[in-house]
Amino acid sequence: MAYRIVPGAPTPIGTDLLALIGNTPLVKIRRLADLPPAVEVYAKLEGHNPGGSVKDRAVLRMVEDAERAGRLRPGAAEPVLLDSTSGNAGIAYAMVAAVRGYRVTLVVPANASEERLATMRAYGAELVLSDPLEGSDGAMLMARRMADERPDRYLYLNQYDNPGNWRAHYDGTGAEVIAQTHGRITHFVAGVGTTGTLVGAGRRLRAFHPAVEVIAAEPDDAFHGIEGWKHLPTAITPGIYDPSVAHRVLRVTTDQAYALTRALAATEGIFAGPSSGAALAAALTVARDLAEGVVVVIFPDSGARYLSTPVWRAARV
Repeated sequence: MAYRIVPGAPTPIGTDLLALIGNTPLVKIRRLADLPPAVEVYAKLEGHNPGGSVKDRAVLRMVEDAERAGRLRPGAAEPVLLDSTSGNAGIAYAMVAAVRGYRVTLVVPANASEERLATMRAYGAELVLSDPLEGSDGAMLMARRMADERPDRYLYLNQYDNPGNWRAHYDGTGAEVIAQTHGRITHFVAGVGTTGTLVGAGRRLRAFHPAVEVIAAEPDDAFHGIEGWKHLPTAITPGIYDPSVAHRVLRVTTDQAYALTRALAATEGIFAGPSSGAALAAALTVARDLAEGVVVVIFPDSGARYLSTPVWRAARV
């Protein structure tokens, strides 16, 4: 039997776990899209990163930048890595810290899903739970206070203001999308949280071809159920956010996000988190207005860490 060798696969034995970050699959949305043949929608499945989310990219870049700057010393008890997170970045920090041999403290809203909290603890992270009513902004302010009070103990990487966040997506995510679509991409959709994916990949795509339209997707209300997303009009604006990157903003309801998240699993076989369903809602809004085009949407994580949350509890009613 003859075997076809596929460039880049399989992964060589002995590869460092962190070398597996990036180069995530791009898959076509076939049944949910219901679009003309000349309009294609593709999802980039970031849940295939070893830490299970898009945040692996940014966290690794921020840690490596700190190492290059001499701010982190492998094997040293201090400084302790510190950041705030709604969950995915925290899991990425905990995984990267475990591989690199660092200690990490994470400030997390107390209402983060059980799966996220358990995963961070499994990797050995120390968790500080913040007021759930204050959301990700409250966690960020608490982390900032901790860093200010103990600058000798903590290295606060601050994913919301750290340029390494968006640069990871400029060098990685955006470049991958161009290669995977063979340069055919016409529209790019990403949700808004720290804004790193939108800003970094969006800048890379606009540099590649100014005609590529970049669309930001965000919740329609400050009180929403889309974990990891920010309603920017009512939230602390991340320092890395650049409003000039996106050509337009589309707002998505929590009900839309949950319904499409469940439909993705049942109809496309893609088990994703609610931010993926929300991003797909925006992508389909874009695609339905096109006569032809290639729309790429970021699916930030898998659905495994949301089984205890309302998105799946509602499905069991």
